[in-house]
Amino acid sequence: MAIDIHWIRDDASLAAHCAAWQSLPFVAVDTEFMRVDTFYPIAGLIQVGDGASAFLIDPLTIQQWQPLAALLENPAVVKVLHACSEDLEVLLRLTGSLPAPLFDTQLAAAYLNLGFSMGYSRLVQEVLGIELPKGETRSDWLQRPLSDTQVSYAAEDAVHLAEVYAQLRPRLSDERAAWVLEDGAELVAQLRREVDPDELYREAKLAWKLSRAQLAVLRELCAWREREARARDVPRNRIVREHSLWPLAKTQPDNLQALSRIEDMHPRTVRHDGEFLLELIKRSASLPPEQWPAAVPEPLPVEAAAVLKQLRAVGQAQAERLGIAPELMLRKKNLEALLKSGYPNGPWHLPESLRGWRRELMGDALLHCLAQSSATSASATPGSNESEKLS
Repeated sequence: MAIDIHWIRDDASLAAHCAAWQSLPFVAVDTEFMRVDTFYPIAGLIQVGDGASAFLIDPLTIQQWQPLAALLENPAVVKVLHACSEDLEVLLRLTGSLPAPLFDTQLAAAYLNLGFSMGYSRLVQEVLGIELPKGETRSDWLQRPLSDTQVSYAAEDAVHLAEVYAQLRPRLSDERAAWVLEDGAELVAQLRREVDPDELYREAKLAWKLSRAQLAVLRELCAWREREARARDVPRNRIVREHSLWPLAKTQPDNLQALSRIEDMHPRTVRHDGEFLLELIKRSASLPPEQWPAAVPEPLPVEAAAVLKQLRAVGQAQAERLGIAPELMLRKKNLEALLKSGYPNGPWHLPESLRGWRRELMGDALLHCLAQSSATSASATPGSNESEKLS
């Protein structure tokens, strides 16, 4: 069956369509973008499905995005997306707004136990029995005109995404539909949280092995790299490669020759920013102790893996009881944060990142599991190899 396709290429048309969509119960939204040599995604196409037609919005010709921003923010219109983390970046960059409420069909599939982290094509095949064409995902979405194949591919995404929602939503209880929206709200909240460049050093690989004085250097390197990547709109590794950060902070080279010998140091970085990096290292290395950052905690020891497994089993048991994908239950970062809050013998505190229904359903069970584990191991002999750490 031929798809009804409408192009939106000017501000007046976008405003008129967005006004019409404001009265719908939901709209399906998808994006096509390029992100090869840039920090930020470059929008190539925005697709909207209303359940009957596909609307293709050309971001290369639209100037006024406020009508779409208003639609995204309208709490009465559910915005349906699939595996949408990068789509959210595109929408935020274009409109300054993010969708709320957000219904992610990938999450919905997991709540229906159809599978976890299902790709869009697989989900469409599973729910609608339609095999989507492949091959356009990585094509040039900034070229004009778009090929007929690209247009067809983009339009099918918008139409079928609306159809998938129409199939999945009735299969979810109101409680589980609320959980999908809650998880969608968390995706939006994560993107809205401003990443402080001065805190990025804490996530750097092996940061826990550095002294506080060396961490002062790493902090400045990571913060500068992040700010420069944003300002120049290039990938972070174009500024300084990830694997160069730790040895830079550890060895603190003081000349260009030593800088060029740093692991994974690109010659371009030495040419363009070498002198600045040497000055940054020198300046941050001379900070007084009161300006050094706090030490980064060591990773959990290898023997903590057994406790993590017990905690994960709490989530798996709940998933089995609820009939949902077990991967939905407890994220590894949340479990590690919980374990670190009192390892090895407590007291334990539920991390703030464990929110909503998961906290309500499993919070007490997790704390009880830790209390039992602590009591069981109280008389056990510590592991002999203290140098081993969980990655």
